[in-house]
Amino acid sequence: MASEEAKAKVIATKAKAKKVARPEDLSVDPATVQMLKRARDLEVETIFDRAQTMKACNIGIQGTCCKNCSQGPCRLPLPKSGIEGEDTRKGLCGATPETIASRNFARMVAAGAASHSDHGRGVAETFLAAARKETKDYRIQDTKKLLEIAPDYGVDITVEGEDGEVLDRDIDEIAVEVGEKALAQWGQQTGEICTVTRAPAPRYELWKTLGVVPTGIDREIVEIMHRTHMGVDQDYENLVEQCTRAALADGWGGSMIATDLQDILFGCPYPLKSSANLGVLKEDHVNIIIHGHEPLLSEMIVQASELPEMIEYAKEKGAKGIQLGGICCTANEILMRHGVPLAGNYLQQELAIITGAVEAMVVDVQCIMENVANVADCFHTKIITTNPRAKIASGNTLHIEFDEHTAFEDAKKIVRTAIDNFTNREKEVVIPDNASNLIAGFSYEAINYHLGGTFRGSYTPLNDNIINGRIRGIAGVVGCNNARTVHDEGHLIIVKELLKHDVIVLTTGCNAITCAKAGLLTPESAKVFCGPGLAEVCETVGIPPVLHMGSCVDNSRILMAATEVVKAGGLGNDINELPAAGSAPEWMSEKAISIGQYFVASGVYTVFGGVALPVSGAPVFENYLFNELEGIYGGMWDMEEDPIKHAHKMIAHIDKKRKALGIDKARERVLVDMTDRQKLEAA
Repeated sequence: MASEEAKAKVIATKAKAKKVARPEDLSVDPATVQMLKRARDLEVETIFDRAQTMKACNIGIQGTCCKNCSQGPCRLPLPKSGIEGEDTRKGLCGATPETIASRNFARMVAAGAASHSDHGRGVAETFLAAARKETKDYRIQDTKKLLEIAPDYGVDITVEGEDGEVLDRDIDEIAVEVGEKALAQWGQQTGEICTVTRAPAPRYELWKTLGVVPTGIDREIVEIMHRTHMGVDQDYENLVEQCTRAALADGWGGSMIATDLQDILFGCPYPLKSSANLGVLKEDHVNIIIHGHEPLLSEMIVQASELPEMIEYAKEKGAKGIQLGGICCTANEILMRHGVPLAGNYLQQELAIITGAVEAMVVDVQCIMENVANVADCFHTKIITTNPRAKIASGNTLHIEFDEHTAFEDAKKIVRTAIDNFTNREKEVVIPDNASNLIAGFSYEAINYHLGGTFRGSYTPLNDNIINGRIRGIAGVVGCNNARTVHDEGHLIIVKELLKHDVIVLTTGCNAITCAKAGLLTPESAKVFCGPGLAEVCETVGIPPVLHMGSCVDNSRILMAATEVVKAGGLGNDINELPAAGSAPEWMSEKAISIGQYFVASGVYTVFGGVALPVSGAPVFENYLFNELEGIYGGMWDMEEDPIKHAHKMIAHIDKKRKALGIDKARERVLVDMTDRQKLEAA
């Protein structure tokens, strides 16, 4: 009887599978489509399959389900006919839809801020160990950036000698003090997070006036968790005020500190060439996928994989060499500094294993699907977890824990484990023939260099071209993939529509990987996808129209680029006055909500797409986010699932800002002769 039931289940499963959408309908990326077909041929289930068979919770989508105590869960869906008159919906304790939705929203900010900021804490701890010479594997590499950022941390870079002469301080002393000050930002109980003063002065003063300057990173996150406990904060405006503090502690604190210290440890990124998509894997090589978000161990894996002894060992096992490939934001980190190719973005992690070519997938934290272990069990691939905060119970995983004091030895053990696995390949290797060239590594310092050179680096040429109309404005397009959408489609439609209308795009995270796969990260793409003004600028300067600025923790680079544009002059005195907008086309994680909130609080009009924000069940709260915040911060949330409409909402906002600045009318192009140029330089 049991076998009959099992047989019936198999038949039912196959019948259900027949109703699943075609792979061509699930992604616009050809490599993804090819691997989805292979997965189905091999009967390997992926997230794409589960997204078809598991529907989202209708009440969860609306944001009005509360499970913060055991009297619930209390569910307050909108009536099908909508709200007519007074909204009388209440939870058992009397919590209104606005209270429930704003608590849920704030908790998403807390989790997102904790994730990115905990990343920063780990970097700060390793940085301090390197500065104190407690580890031989890490050292201070970019002393120029160390000296540039030290004053922001309240660290003097000079000292007065006995005769009153100003002397340079010892670089190691500066590094130790910066590390100590950086690490203190997490537990700080009084004062302000030091890096918030980098914001334009009017923005910083606004935050002070509103009382949202964060005190300490951990403190603000913990306070959200306290306020959202049953029976505490029941005022949605007050809750948004607190989640703004936590979000700013993330974007202008933990994330920014992570970027600063990573640049000093590993080198500030500058443009380099590489390639992207599953086609970067090599059948005759040992393939190692590095997946997650923290570059501390992956930096060591890059070095270990290049050791002659490791390459020779791989050859002894029958391979021609070692090929690294990245997934998600660890991919962006090792791409920017080493040119390691991008194997794919979030929704491609299972598919990389399905090629049959991956010896090891090395994971750290964030955006790692538990199902990669189950998929790996169908192949020879080893899943190697490396962080004590992120183990996987499913499947046959191996844990090799990262320690900054033994990092290089840990990395060599991982690489050797992958090499040993090369001879265990069981299934046919099928690698898609898809890999696009790219240029990445546009830190805000690199943009400064590209626009003005070594001696006259400046954002002024960018501002001038926005003022004269060749560039319409700036868009920050960032963020995740979401299996509830067509993979990569929203990202590409939005970015291409912006480029067509002369909007230059700054990108991070999975959007950056999507754009890379589609060939948008090359200077040559400007002629194909851009309006005439932006195409001319890109050709003249020699940059792509989409500038890859790093991982999702590096969204702080976009904030700093916006600050540099304000400093360059001519486009207002604060970020909210710039002809600029933000977008997350396929948002997915709680980190995205934290990022969105700190961009809104920084004065940026921010549009989310793909799937709805979980606030529609609380119309008053939704209106507060989508309309009233603009009057407070100069930035606000918006939601648009249709990608063309999404892009045009951003363009309309950019045009509104151009009009407010008085630069909405076309201007005559003036050729500047040497006499005029000398006058400008003298001024």
